[in-house]
Amino acid sequence: MIEAFIKGFALGLLLVFSVGPVIFTIIKQSINHGKRGGFSFVAGVWFSDVIWVVLSNGFSEIIKSLLNFKVPIGIAGSLFLIGMGIYFAFIKKIESKKQQEAIEIKGDEIFVGGKIKPNYIALFSSGFLINTLNPAVIAFWMAMAVSLSAAYTLQQRVVIFVTCLGINMLADVGKVLGAGNIGKKLSTKNVLLINKISGYLYLVFGLVVLGGIIYSLL
Repeated sequence: MIEAFIKGFALGLLLVFSVGPVIFTIIKQSINHGKRGGFSFVAGVWFSDVIWVVLSNGFSEIIKSLLNFKVPIGIAGSLFLIGMGIYFAFIKKIESKKQQEAIEIKGDEIFVGGKIKPNYIALFSSGFLINTLNPAVIAFWMAMAVSLSAAYTLQQRVVIFVTCLGINMLADVGKVLGAGNIGKKLSTKNVLLINKISGYLYLVFGLVVLGGIIYSLL
């Protein structure tokens, strides 16, 4: 079991230091919406990861059948990323701190002009969709499940995946807390710049994924 724990720890560190659109979005959402908004987003990411882990280990045939549709899934994911990139880079507006101070806060709901803001369900859904529609995520968990099934028992695989997910979740908590604290000290201009940079990164990731898919079809 010690070997399984070490294996899961190493894989968790690999996920922590991997660069992708999710890591930038965690930081951005935490800066824009505070710790609660950041945790809402990462909760969606975690839920997606858990689903893929369970499916990869318990329903490998289903995942293999999904890989037959990797092209449409990849296209949907890349278009989703491109759409997010356009929104954050060119459309989304950031309220000034004076406007934010005028927000009336009641319990867990923030009302602005009669509307609830931020929408934690939307943030959760965003995290879930970004992670679920990422072909790299599907390939990662599937590859792990297939490669580990030959050398480890079910109990050992449970330790590996739980450790891996635990390390990744702890890292996400650190990102949310760190970004939330930094966000309080940033000016509106700096927050807008971070959103634009995040949007451009979304565009790049989305276009790269879409370009790779188109190239593979030629």
